[in-house]
Amino acid sequence: MSGGKNGLTYAAAGVDIDAGNALVERIKPAAKRTDRPGTMSGLGGFGALFDLKAAGYSDPILVAATDGVGTKLRIAIDTGNVETIGIDLVAMCVNDLVCQGAEPLLFLDYFATGKLDVDQATRIIEGIAQGCADSGCALVGGETAEMPGMYHKGDFDLAGFAVGAMERGAALPAGVVAGDVLLGLGSNGVHSNGYSLVRKVVELAGLGWDAPAPFAKGALGQALLAPTRLYVRQALAAIRAGGVHGLAHITGGGLTENLPRVLPEGLGAEIDLAAWQLPPVFRWLAETAGMEQAELLKTFNCGIGMILVVAADRAEALAALLVEQGETVTALGQVTPGQGVGYRNRLL
Repeated sequence: MSGGKNGLTYAAAGVDIDAGNALVERIKPAAKRTDRPGTMSGLGGFGALFDLKAAGYSDPILVAATDGVGTKLRIAIDTGNVETIGIDLVAMCVNDLVCQGAEPLLFLDYFATGKLDVDQATRIIEGIAQGCADSGCALVGGETAEMPGMYHKGDFDLAGFAVGAMERGAALPAGVVAGDVLLGLGSNGVHSNGYSLVRKVVELAGLGWDAPAPFAKGALGQALLAPTRLYVRQALAAIRAGGVHGLAHITGGGLTENLPRVLPEGLGAEIDLAAWQLPPVFRWLAETAGMEQAELLKTFNCGIGMILVVAADRAEALAALLVEQGETVTALGQVTPGQGVGYRNRLL
């Protein structure tokens, strides 16, 4: 076959295959640290294999979830602090899986950028591996896409895909009744939703990412990058102990929109807003933006990252178990006849 006249290469068009191969080699040790029973193959194949029988399942139902990190990425990119954004990516997927009663088993990531920076990508994927290891989930593969002309210089995007399993008949929510108790698990900040509004508030306040955070020690950008908490191990421990009827991961839509997703028709919930203290970051956001309480409650987690709906006669024991697991547990209220979420007292 004769050579081309202009000598163009894929690299000259902006795609460096060698850099992609170098990245795969760099991240193999991080992925290897996430191996768990059932893992069958390493990185580099066209697909990833997983043995459900080796993972301990006899009659499994698979559960899948996918998500991203949203515009929190903008802060990570602008500050160069990309080490923990991968934890956010994992958390947004596996925290959803456990709400179905599933144990997360495997995770794949999609990383897209205009020009691949191997060092930056390695830091990001090592964060993904950390999130997987902390939630007992194997990082089995992914895709790195270098797409010149699609992203501005330095920009990137992330998506995550998680697969979990449960034994047949163990799906949640199940058995939710009026009188069930709502146990809230504390968040450690804004987690990974509402950042388009967060960025607007920061702009309104006239602050840069390197300015001192008005609500915490350290720089504002770093404080807002606190990674989403992983609730998998502690939630699974509570489920296996018995008495958990449902779980709600509090993401976009806040408490107001997410809790009803696990309540059957004809049932609502009542939450006592005096049961916990609104964390300083949310108070600052609300005051700076002039937000009404109702808007705050349907936008952010407001300090509660996960809610467990539990049988009333198991609430005390499950709360104690969760505290042993390192959780901050708040009795928020209970399931009631009706629909939607009603609130008593005030956060603001």
